[in-house]
Amino acid sequence: MGRKLYVGNLPYSANDQILREKFEECGTVDSSKVITDRETGRSKGFGFIEMSTDEEAEDAISKFNGSEFDGRPMTVSEAKPMTPNDNRGGPRSGGFGGGGGGGRNRY
Repeated sequence: MGRKLYVGNLPYSANDQILREKFEECGTVDSSKVITDRETGRSKGFGFIEMSTDEEAEDAISKFNGSEFDGRPMTVSEAKPMTPNDNRGGPRSGGFGGGGGGGRNRY
């Protein structure tokens, strides 16, 4: 079991500090990060927590997975490592890009 946890379905009002305080109920939080939109700075509704021990991480999953946070049922699970082949559409992701091409004049 890893110590890094994925936390989904967060209220959009959540920030790093609020998330940290919530999970400190289960032990020492090494880091907390709510993922935000680059342009607006608004929360995307999910984030990551890193607990100090595997036991604290397991406790956090059992305590918070499915529990309500500002009226929303959170999803808490072990974070999966990002793979280099994630096709997220970014310029360096290797995903499918737009447009281009054309063809020859057919005159």
